[in-house]
Amino acid sequence: MARRNTEDRGNASQRFMRATGKLRVIFGPANRSSLGHDMTEENRRLLAQRQAETQQWETVTRPDGSTYVVPKDPGDKSLR
Repeated sequence: MARRNTEDRGNASQRFMRATGKLRVIFGPANRSSLGHDMTEENRRLLAQRQAETQQWETVTRPDGSTYVVPKDPGDKSLR
């Protein structure tokens, strides 16, 4: 038996894609979009909203080391 050289096999991602071909038929292709794109205006507004929401809470640590989250202003009912 002749051993195939490494050029015929391809790189690791190509070998993985060949090995999982039948699974991709069932589950669909992997997402190949770029992560280096600019944020849209809608995403910027959503991020600002989420950051504002997280600033309304504070983390309290119990003596046993466990933590929980409580509102900074108990009278604020905007998120409840």
